[in-house]
Amino acid sequence: MHKILSALALACLLILSSWPAVAGQPIPDLPTVEVQIGQHTITVELASEENQRATGLMFRKHLDENSGMLFDFHMPASVCMWMKNTFVPLSVAFIDPDGIILNIEDMEPLTLTSHCSRGRIRYALEMNQGWFASKEITPGNRVRIVP
Repeated sequence: MHKILSALALACLLILSSWPAVAGQPIPDLPTVEVQIGQHTITVELASEENQRATGLMFRKHLDENSGMLFDFHMPASVCMWMKNTFVPLSVAFIDPDGIILNIEDMEPLTLTSHCSRGRIRYALEMNQGWFASKEITPGNRVRIVP
């Protein structure tokens, strides 16, 4: 009986340690995509699956200057985002299906404050807080996603 319980405990531990959200780690090896906004081209991680979008940039302690994450919701929807378990201050640009930024919101780490799109969007792009402002990127700018 003890061997069965030990094997079961080990199996549960292996499963939990391989699940990034439970283990407190970002999802490894997300695909990347190139994003162009005006004269700026960046390569960002792509979160297009439900579990990827749910985890997002949680648990990360650092985000390189021109790094970020593009959330693809596949279908236009009103979307809200928050910063649960996210340690890096972020700005999020909500992007409609035509690639137009509807609004940009600054988000503070480790909060549950909702930051919502001002319309139906297809994408949300998270970058270090202040990145959009430093590049003079504002609502109305067009975003081009290169697969």
